[in-house]
Amino acid sequence: MALWRKIDRDVADILGEGTLWCPRDGALYWTDILAPALNRMDLASGAIDRWTMPEPLGWVAAAKTGGLIGGFRGGVGSITFDPASAMPVIGPRSGPEPHLPGNRMNDGKADAHGAIWCGTMDMAEEQDNGTLYRLGSDGAFQVIDTGYGVPNGPAFSPCGQWLYHADSARRVIYRFALTDEGVGPREVFVRFAEEDGYPDGMICDAQGFLWQAHWDGGRISRFAPDGRLDRAIALPARRITNIAFAGERHDRMFVTSARVGLADPGEYDGALFEVESGATGFAPGVYG
Repeated sequence: MALWRKIDRDVADILGEGTLWCPRDGALYWTDILAPALNRMDLASGAIDRWTMPEPLGWVAAAKTGGLIGGFRGGVGSITFDPASAMPVIGPRSGPEPHLPGNRMNDGKADAHGAIWCGTMDMAEEQDNGTLYRLGSDGAFQVIDTGYGVPNGPAFSPCGQWLYHADSARRVIYRFALTDEGVGPREVFVRFAEEDGYPDGMICDAQGFLWQAHWDGGRISRFAPDGRLDRAIALPARRITNIAFAGERHDRMFVTSARVGLADPGEYDGALFEVESGATGFAPGVYG
């Protein structure tokens, strides 16, 4: 029996990313970075909306004040939904790298304390000038780590003691200890072999295992807290990009994919999948 199903819709994502389950809205959000677009699926009805964005959008998070906050190419900005308008309202964007106009936000998530951890990268993927930032509820950016080619993640352990983050270009998943004193040194958690593809988006389940998307690997994998490979689920798309647990019990897993760069994209490349993972997640963080 197949462990996945393709979600029916009339479009495929160029670069699906940025998955977010928003309990307040009862909806799964995800981005299409290069379209650029923001997608939303109502979990109760299955209805899907898609809105064109003004610039590449890497990630979204729920905001405590309402609506979403998004990581755009030009920085972080609010995304609010006006019932009287067919389009979301996008607020002014500001970011930590005005001196690097070739960079953009890639992936990011809010933690349980209301901060967002997000990475930047060279949009042309020619320079290793990406940085992992922590965005506090006061709007201030803190540099956590630098020198990334393609930053991906992050993911937070349910105990709140570990942050996972990857440099896809180097095929490495890192781990950072989180303490009251701050962020510990970067540790190598898992190295991908060439046949594994590249580590992309990720999320932790309620047991503290890390679920990892494989770009050019056609699957998702579950890693134990000690880095041991626990299981893998093959998917029919080649470039798997991000993962989210959704639903009232956080027991529905959704996975995005991409078709960018493929000479012969098939019907599953760029699809959104629901996967029978056998695992459950936990509530996502809210910014603010």
